[in-house]
Amino acid sequence: MIDDQSTDNNGSNTEHNLPVYGVAEVSHALKLTVEQAFQRVRVRGEISGFKRAASGHLYFALKDEDAVLDGVCWRTTAGRIRLQPEDGMEVIVTGRMTTYPARSRYQLVVESFELAGEGALLKLLEDRRRKLAAEGLFDAERKRELPFLPAVIGVVTSPTGSVIRDILHRLADRFPSRVLVWPVLVQGDGAAEQIARAIAGFNALDGEGAVPRPDLLIVARGGGSLEDLWAFNEENVVRAAAESAIPLISAVGHETDTTLIDYAADVRAPTPTAAAEMAVPVRHELLAQVMEDGARLTAAANRRLEEGRLKLSGLSRGLPDLARLVNERAQRLDDWSERLAGGLRRGIEARARELATHVAGLRKPTHQLAQAGERLRVEAKALERAFADEIRGRRQRLESLGALLDSYSHERVLERGFALVTDADGKTVASVQAVAAGDEVALRLADGALSARITGGGTRSKPGPKPAPKPKSKPKGPDARQGSLL
Repeated sequence: MIDDQSTDNNGSNTEHNLPVYGVAEVSHALKLTVEQAFQRVRVRGEISGFKRAASGHLYFALKDEDAVLDGVCWRTTAGRIRLQPEDGMEVIVTGRMTTYPARSRYQLVVESFELAGEGALLKLLEDRRRKLAAEGLFDAERKRELPFLPAVIGVVTSPTGSVIRDILHRLADRFPSRVLVWPVLVQGDGAAEQIARAIAGFNALDGEGAVPRPDLLIVARGGGSLEDLWAFNEENVVRAAAESAIPLISAVGHETDTTLIDYAADVRAPTPTAAAEMAVPVRHELLAQVMEDGARLTAAANRRLEEGRLKLSGLSRGLPDLARLVNERAQRLDDWSERLAGGLRRGIEARARELATHVAGLRKPTHQLAQAGERLRVEAKALERAFADEIRGRRQRLESLGALLDSYSHERVLERGFALVTDADGKTVASVQAVAAGDEVALRLADGALSARITGGGTRSKPGPKPAPKPKSKPKGPDARQGSLL
């Protein structure tokens, strides 16, 4: 051991005589001391701060009202544990104490988990029930009706217990049926996995091979404690029951026992024997019911026949003599036949006379064509006269307009004694201000043109030398120098 101090016989302090240790030496000594003193311990506490590292190791803390203890579960151990730890779960863990020198902490290396008492189990059970219910695994819409008379019944249970014997005995008493047993563990490690695989295995059968596909499944186990029945509370078992396409009866424990598979199953039976009773009807009761139903059916058919016979007899008494009715109808038929022959002949003769009358009143097509041709010639001549009158009227109007236009021409004005005066540039002289004395002008009369010089009366001043005239462009259309007197 390492002493923290020492004293001499006189009681004086002798700390300077203590050996000096390195940090690693002290940490190693502490680690050996703790591991030797707590090689195997069981600790009860509530899980807090649980987390699963990427490496697969589990880290958490165990706490109670007074203290907190760090815990770790290595990956190789975590893969084998059946219980899935979570925050708030009260557990009893088994392991060994050690230290973590890098942070001067001590911790518990856990090798196994178990729930601490029935209260913790019930809390875990309720939390799991709420989770699966929220996913809809327990909804009533998922439930299927059981077949009335299954030909093959699959049973998932232990092959050595009394449960399978009770089920087989009850089925033999009620209605002998073919039973397929899938043997499984019903408690302990690996039980949940075997039960889930058995349910899935029955559903995977296609019925084409030597083993037929069951019409109904029964998952059964005898009574026991909450821990004994825990396999039927595991999530994989509950999901397998909910996903089963074959109708499933849950018969786990006694009437007061409840497991999560009871919620996922289509029907819950209080006991395995009750499950067998739900699976099939009682054979002799069924036979008695069939015989009773057959007797009632026969009696009903006889009553119906008797009632029909009585009704037919009553109706037949009200019917007339059939032979007399036939003879009367035959006589009427003969009468109608004679009348039909005469009426047909008279009808044909009447239609012939009517046709001859209509033929006589018809006009010949040649006469109608001649009348139509004459009417067409008359209308054509009328149209020709109207067209000639229209042309004549338009020609007269055109001649009148031409005469009016000719009367407006300046040449007609010149014929009345007027003259057109233009300067040397050929521009019309319209005012005395446009010429000056000495200017030469041209006079155009009706029968020719004259040259003249202005000797007086002009008011325009004499311009300077005239610039060389620009070459004139070829006029377009009539001569632009021709003025108008109007």
